[in-house]
Amino acid sequence: MTDDEPLRYRLITGVDDATFCERVSSLLDQGYRLQGPPAVTYNGTNVIAAQALVWGPY
Repeated sequence: MTDDEPLRYRLITGVDDATFCERVSSLLDQGYRLQGPPAVTYNGTNVIAAQALVWGPY
């Protein structure tokens, strides 16, 4: 794998807000696809989300 090749697997985490959604949407626009449902938890202040994405054909 070279530096310009996309990673085959990405796990995006962060506060569940518009910025998190924009990050996931950007990766979808680049050709990644969702791998399973998101996971969410609450840290006492914010909802924290995690979404796995994979690169490659369906």
